[in-house]
Amino acid sequence: MEIKKNDYFDIDIIDIGINGEGIGKIDNFIIFVEGALPDEKVNIKIVKVNKNYGYGKLINILTPSPFRKEPICKYFKQCGGCNLLHLDYDKQLDIKTSFVQANLKKIAKIEDVKVDKAIGMESPFHYRNKASFPINFTDKVNIGFYKPRSHNIVNIENCLIQHPINDTIIKKIKEFIKESGISIYNETTNKGDLRHIVTRIANKTNELLICVVVNNTKFLYEDLLIEKFKDIPNLDSIVINFNTQNNNVILGNKTKTILGKGYIVDYIKDLKFNISPLSFYQVNPVQTEVLYETALKFCDLKGDEIVFDAYCGIGTISLFLAKNCKKVYGIEIVEDAIKNAIENAKLNNIDNASFFVGKSEEVIPKLIFEDCINPDVIVVDPPRKGCDEALLDAIAKTNINKLVYVSCDNATLARDIAYLSNFGFKLNKLQPVDMFCNTTHIECVALITR
Repeated sequence: MEIKKNDYFDIDIIDIGINGEGIGKIDNFIIFVEGALPDEKVNIKIVKVNKNYGYGKLINILTPSPFRKEPICKYFKQCGGCNLLHLDYDKQLDIKTSFVQANLKKIAKIEDVKVDKAIGMESPFHYRNKASFPINFTDKVNIGFYKPRSHNIVNIENCLIQHPINDTIIKKIKEFIKESGISIYNETTNKGDLRHIVTRIANKTNELLICVVVNNTKFLYEDLLIEKFKDIPNLDSIVINFNTQNNNVILGNKTKTILGKGYIVDYIKDLKFNISPLSFYQVNPVQTEVLYETALKFCDLKGDEIVFDAYCGIGTISLFLAKNCKKVYGIEIVEDAIKNAIENAKLNNIDNASFFVGKSEEVIPKLIFEDCINPDVIVVDPPRKGCDEALLDAIAKTNINKLVYVSCDNATLARDIAYLSNFGFKLNKLQPVDMFCNTTHIECVALITR
């Protein structure tokens, strides 16, 4: 059967894609349908046809999924940030678990390890402790989130996965723009001042930091900004971030504190952390504790072990492990992050953690083969691209039998497991943790043994 653009079909949705789109087939030709769910029969209009697959627009749901829910966000169809909001939350966890299992089978060729069901939240809303709102001007000031695959901003008043205080901040910043007359950044011309608003709120202390990002080397409206925000509950700090680069990076390297201490304090369990605008910190504090507890459980520390923590960032996992072992060595390529890690160790009176700036694949062999420090466990928490192959080669040269891998992309996790299998390593168990509720993203902790 020839499938052409603008044709209409009734199809059964048999699966769901990594972006939340329904997947169906017409004579074995794959069709992606945004908004459709597995176990549904839908009427679609073909909007694009490629060589091996096509895209259909959802026209009618003929037979709805028993797990379909009415999205409770009025921006659901425009924003696309919560691409599973129309699906029952428990079913979301099942689907995310199946994503992980499918990648293990497809990429790592592993079929004999059962992935435990993703650990979810009791309430999967208002969980994010950090928000980044781009700002532009069309016929009006727009503050919100980018539409999928575009730089068009959905102008929002509230967001169900952000902390509710952001609703007030958006309203206040629009008032500030009107009263100050500050120019709005245009990314096409690289002209205009106000680029982004970034907020961070501490889960345990409720301290709030507001960061205003400007395309300039100075900011002339400090007094008005402080006046506008002064009545917001728990406001600790206001900082100005200067970013004059013509790119998609939100924050520049230079900040100026105009109110408060310039950072907020939060806790993971009983560990205290200072969090600046530029610090990496997990965005779901409730599930971060679950994630780190899972990593700690997989490490199975008895108290006398030496642990290496690759891609350690500001030392969150390192310090979490330090209380349960003899010594932790954290390695991170970002110098400022290591400075934060050292400060955080002092903040918590932890003296059995040492931190090193550099590439993990270079520092770890030096620690082992030059300094004769032999780890019992190596923990890795890499970015989405996964571990550098040179790091995996370095790990393979050690005598360790236990690797705990914290992953934010289970496809690169599966790839790295497959690579490590060449050196006698095998996936022992894997636990997904839902850090990004109502989206298709899923975090995992894997125990890999030799």
